[in-house]
Amino acid sequence: MRKIGINLYARKEMEMEDYVRIISELEFDTVFSGVKDPETMHETAEMLSKVGITYDTLHAPFGHINDIWYAGEGGEAMYAELTDCIDACVRVGAPIAVVHLSSGKQAPPPTDIGRGRFIDLVGYAAGKGIKIAFENQRKLANIAWAFEEFAEAENVGFCWDCGHEACFTRGRQYMPLFGDRLICTHIHDNNGVWGEDLHRLPFDASLDFGRITTQIRESGYEGALMLEVMGYKPYYDNISGEEFLIRAASAAKKLREMVDGKQK
Repeated sequence: MRKIGINLYARKEMEMEDYVRIISELEFDTVFSGVKDPETMHETAEMLSKVGITYDTLHAPFGHINDIWYAGEGGEAMYAELTDCIDACVRVGAPIAVVHLSSGKQAPPPTDIGRGRFIDLVGYAAGKGIKIAFENQRKLANIAWAFEEFAEAENVGFCWDCGHEACFTRGRQYMPLFGDRLICTHIHDNNGVWGEDLHRLPFDASLDFGRITTQIRESGYEGALMLEVMGYKPYYDNISGEEFLIRAASAAKKLREMVDGKQK
């Protein structure tokens, strides 16, 4: 049966031990998170291992990802954060690092120094046995460059964020372009309003999950259906963390049925 997953820290007020226990009871198979300090990640990985939940991916830092395209200390520091994420993947057993290529409306175009850093990063990850999944953001040119540059790289693939597609690049569909490279997913809902990256539960806003699940199925992707949802204000502050996770599990299982063609 296809795996379903959810991001850690979707309800930040919950203790991690309770969070892990509940998502296990709700039959989530896998998770992802950002990179935390090594001690926290070690403790969380142990909790997950005890209930049979794996890390599907780690999300690489992206707070100043645009610096990667420029010479100087900022770009070098960003590259170091990305290689640290690769090392963290090895420590917790996450096979894939999800990486942004840029951020924001004024993201820089590809530069030679940035290209060189990403080429080095892909090589570094390959040496550690880790795949890199480039995630769609606002700029088609950057991700198009990556899949052209790394067309033959066996450890490079696509992370499709259907919510980003709807609110950052309205009218553009990424799966017809890069669906054959799909190796992980970020699934959430919004109203398709430019810039409103709401990360709501699937089926709570306006995305067409009939189209989304059809494109996943037709791509041949067999990996996890990973929710990337935010369970806080203003949409979910009237329900408990546990109730939010129950609703998340219900949405994930419905998505699985739709992808597998068992529900329309």
